Order: sequence, then structure tokens, then C-alpha cells
Amino acid sequence: MRFALLTVLSLALPALGGFGAALAQGAPDQVLAETATVKLTRGDYEADIQALPPDMRGAFATDPRRITKLLNNMLVGKTLAEEARKAGADQDPMVQRRIAIETDKVLAQVQIQRIERAAGAEFDSKTDQFLLKARERYTVDKDKYRTQEEVSVSHILFSIRTRTPEAALALAQEAQAKLRAGADFANLARELSDDTVTKGAGGHLDWFASTQYEPAFAKAAFELKNIGDVSEPVLSHIGYHLIRLDGRRAPRAQSFDEVKGQIMADLRQAYVGEQRDARIAAIQTDPTLKVNQPAIDSLIVPVDSSIFKRALSGSK
Repeated sequence: MRFALLTVLSLALPALGGFGAALAQGAPDQVLAETATVKLTRGDYEADIQALPPDMRGAFATDPRRITKLLNNMLVGKTLAEEARKAGADQDPMVQRRIAIETDKVLAQVQIQRIERAAGAEFDSKTDQFLLKARERYTVDKDKYRTQEEVSVSHILFSIRTRTPEAALALAQEAQAKLRAGADFANLARELSDDTVTKGAGGHLDWFASTQYEPAFAKAAFELKNIGDVSEPVLSHIGYHLIRLDGRRAPRAQSFDEVKGQIMADLRQAYVGEQRDARIAAIQTDPTLKVNQPAIDSLIVPVDSSIFKRALSGSK
């Protein structure tokens, strides 16, 4: 079954222009795959991916292999579930309790999402009030919103993934000698660099802080003093680099308008979290809650500690 479905989907994907595009045009009852036993619909797929965090669903749908794997698993699951029903397994009292528990889990997740959406909508309805709080937070802790020192550099990479470290270092030293003899750094990067992303731009990297790159690379970049200075060969986990300093920006205080969006997003996330946690806490501290402690204690299986002591000592 798995091989057959994989084959069908892999053949269909090119013709459909991507699985996400095909699904986007279908109705909930659109059949994606079927056997003599079960049908798998678009609605089934959309319901299943609700288990993913909302911010991950869009990225999930961009990968045909992920979707294919999910549909395979769903088809297998639906088929096995149908076989279980035909065998009467769903009439077993213990199975029915397990189904009820799983239903409760799904509904609990849905209710949490409803609480979070309501809290988010409430926050959005009080934007002016929270803007005042955002400005207060900014005023009290301006240092938190200072930028870090940043540099802009260009680099030439000699990869150790396709050659030995010794060979990469030798090539870096040869390039260094050419630079000292007057070779143009950007042209040399276009000719020699193994960084396929930056070599077309002469090895140029955008502005970055010292925490944004691998420590060895960042340390070498920030130790360069003057614009145009080039480092000694620097080893990172991917290879040896020659790094040229192109620019430096000192730390500065950002204006409120620059950081307002970030502060408001933080406040919104905190507000939603507080409302969710408050609802959970209210359930846990419900004054009508009654606990049958003896019954709970009876669930605990007592362990004879002497057994473990004998096992640890090697005695019988």
C-alpha cells in the first residue's frame, strides 16, 4: 500500500504543479486516495494538520514528500481502523474509554486555541492601552533596545568538505599571497570561493552582530581594525576563510518607533499566555473539586527497595 500510494503521488505532483496548489483548489470531500476499503479526502488531511502549530502548517504544505508521508500514514491508519471496526473492536468497553479520552484531548486542545484566539482579539481591541504600556516598557529599559555593534565583511571560503583541511589551508594561503600582491578581493572571491551563495557578489555578507555567526568567524571579523583589512586564514566548521572588513557600525539606541512592533508582539504573547494560564489555574483550584486520595494512592504500586539494593550489590 505504501509503495503504491507513494508512486501515485510522485507521478501526480509534477502534473499538478505541486501538491499544495492541487489541494488549495479542492473541496473537503475531494478524494485524494482510496482503496476498496477506505477513502482519504482533503477534509481528512486538513483536519489532521490542525494538530500542527498554526505557524508550521504553511511550511508543511510546501514539501511534497512530507505531505506524501502524512497521507500514507493516514491511509494506513484509516484502513486499520476500519478493519478494527469490522472486527468489533470499537465495542470493547476499554477501547470506548480510550476513544473518549482521545476525544477529550482533541477538544481540550481546541478549547485552548479558542481561549488564545479570544485573548488575542481582546488584546487587539485595546491597542491604545497596550501602546502606552509598550512606551512605558521602552522608557524604563531603553538599554534593552540598543543595537549591538555590527560589521559588514566579504569572505573567500575554501571548503573542507571537498578537500582535506591541509589542502584548504594551503589554498587560503595562496589566495592570501595574491591579495598581498595586489589582487582584487571581490574578483578573487568570484573565482575561488566555495561559498556559492556569496561568491557572485564578491563574497559580500550583510551586516551582522558578533552573536550571529560561528564564534571563530565572528571573532576574526570583529578583530579587524580598518576598512579593507584582511584576516589570516580562519577555520570554521565548513572550511578556511579569508575575511575582509567592509564596514563597522557602533551600537546605538533604537527609537520607540523602531522597536514598537517587537514590544507589542511581546506584550501580546504574554497577555495571551496569562489568559490561558489563568483558565488552567482556575480549573486546578476549582473550589468544587473533590479528590479521593485513598483511591489515587491505590493506583501506586509499592516497590520493595530491598530488591534494588540486592541487585546493586550483586547479591541474591
